Amino acid sequence: MADKLFTVGDLVTVTTQPPYLKTADPMPMLRPPDLVTLGEEGTVLEQKLGGYWAVKFERGSFLIDGRYIDRVAD
Repeated sequence: MADKLFTVGDLVTVTTQPPYLKTADPMPMLRPPDLVTLGEEGTVLEQKLGGYWAVKFERGSFLIDGRYIDRVAD
């Protein structure tokens, strides 16, 4: 499966609930997955290694694997 490409500022939505969340802080911490709900929209802040994206949601910024998010259609 090819990595999804997003651009900084893209609006994305959670399509599959990840098993856990990792904060997008300089020292990331694991958080429970219920901080972000299925279908919640967020803004891409930056691309990280390994197919991860830093995304700003209502309850914080998290590192999300690209397979759990999709771009919101215009």
